[in-house]
Amino acid sequence: MSKRAIILGATGLIGGHLTEQLAGEEVFDEVLTLTRRPKATASQKIHNHIVDFDRLEEAAPLFQGNTLFSCLGTTRKQAGSLAAQHKVDVEYQYKAAQLAAEAGVSHYLLVSSSGANANSTSAYLRMKGELEEKIKKLPFKRISILQPSLLLGDRANARPGEKIGGILLPVICMLPGLRCYRPIEGREVAKKMVYLSQQERTGVETLRLDELFNTKGASE
Repeated sequence: MSKRAIILGATGLIGGHLTEQLAGEEVFDEVLTLTRRPKATASQKIHNHIVDFDRLEEAAPLFQGNTLFSCLGTTRKQAGSLAAQHKVDVEYQYKAAQLAAEAGVSHYLLVSSSGANANSTSAYLRMKGELEEKIKKLPFKRISILQPSLLLGDRANARPGEKIGGILLPVICMLPGLRCYRPIEGREVAKKMVYLSQQERTGVETLRLDELFNTKGASE
């Protein structure tokens, strides 16, 4: 039986690596990338669809598949306001997850963030935590939540703080007790997602920090 994967955020750091990796894997026979702008690919099994995230219901048929990888995300600066960021980081992703659950998708994988907490004083971490709580209530057979620290890799809109952190944190995290907080390459997170999609499990699993660097380890 053929297997289909759906990717949200394929034009981003992790989503881009994920798309490339799935193109070379035999895990899925077809991969749909749902984006706001065109994304070219050389693989015949990757199919890009432009969607209006404000009217996702119209794209409901595209959410029929086996696995949904959600790598969508933005920053307050890119979005223009906290309200606009919330729309992308929470509302769009949750609506997509609802459509996938209704379509019978069994495995949902979400790129969240280290420190995600719906009660956090940080607006960013609060949004990530809010989405996690909403997702956990949906009837997926399996939910995998990945909580990486600072992400490393080439970005189209890299922020100065990310560039500085990418230089300093790897050095700081060499200190005893801090290694688990070290930054991670976007391609490594994508690799972990591909690995998880190949495992037969059920329930909710949350992978934090150090657990993302290997092919084992998940906590409920």
